[in-house]
Amino acid sequence: MNVPKQTHDSGSRTDLKILLALLTLLLIGSPGAGAGKRKSPAGGERDRAAAAANGQALIWRQPENISSRDLFWGPGGKEHAPRGVFTFVKEDMNGTNPKFDVTDQDGVRWKVKMGVEARSENAADRIVWAAGYFTNEDYFVAHLDVRGMPARLHRGWKMVGPNGQVRNVRLKRETKNEKKLGDWQWRNSQFTGSPEWNGLRVMMALINNWDLKDVNNAIYQRKDGDRIFLVSDLGASFGAAGRTWPTWKAKDDFDSFSRSKFILRVNTGAVDFATPARPNWKIAVNPRSYFSRIRMEWIGRGVPIGDVRWIANILSRLSPQQICDAFRASGYSPDEVQAFAGVVEQRIAALKRL
Repeated sequence: MNVPKQTHDSGSRTDLKILLALLTLLLIGSPGAGAGKRKSPAGGERDRAAAAANGQALIWRQPENISSRDLFWGPGGKEHAPRGVFTFVKEDMNGTNPKFDVTDQDGVRWKVKMGVEARSENAADRIVWAAGYFTNEDYFVAHLDVRGMPARLHRGWKMVGPNGQVRNVRLKRETKNEKKLGDWQWRNSQFTGSPEWNGLRVMMALINNWDLKDVNNAIYQRKDGDRIFLVSDLGASFGAAGRTWPTWKAKDDFDSFSRSKFILRVNTGAVDFATPARPNWKIAVNPRSYFSRIRMEWIGRGVPIGDVRWIANILSRLSPQQICDAFRASGYSPDEVQAFAGVVEQRIAALKRL
């Protein structure tokens, strides 16, 4: 039998085919074979990504019929108000105020804030929202019973009574329709220099919110794809114009609020506000905190007068009753309601005179 003689070229081709086949098998079976391929997102994330492609970035939205806005119930309305039985979930160690998470009987999650900021944040939230800015859905609760409360929290345990009873707290509603994307910076946001951004600076001066760290700002993406930018912590309001000593005068203190300067000066075409003010010199025992506060002073300075008049025109459409409702919903006594609301009204009037 004559067997064909295999040439050198045909042998090389065969070896090459075998080598390529082995390499293919190795690549298919290797752990990183699919590394270059993106994992398909879950349905909710896929829908959110699709909506984001058509969404807007918003820091302010024209308030509809501002004169009829309900500042007692606020942005969440009466229908979202906390009710029923609450169950402890976990303690939140972020920030300076004691906080913990609970769920209600419907499975809605809430963040409970205890301490001096509970009243002031709830009232500030409503006034800022009334002017068209985005805020959290906050509610003040004078008496809250929490099931499953630990025997001792790491922070704020002295504020917890028998059987998980806590008093005078702020509840922030967490919604599945929003996802937090991160923080935004006052100096470098996409809105910096816009009338709406300048109007927000005026709002912070109006309520004496001096704690304007960037970490207190948040960006949320809504289910419709819109990204909303807000000041997410308004607790340091209705007290002094800056961090002061003793510290309890800095927040939710009528004497400090009523005696503090509002408008420092009106320059050519711009207004300087007192808030955020330079901190009390005693705060310098913590140099890092002291100088970080000094670096925030610019936020209240040099606000274009045209933008001040713009936000003043919006605020002037709020009635005295609406402003009172913001404080009435926040645990203030009748005398305190009239006192705090009166200062806010005086400040709005001062803006209108510019």
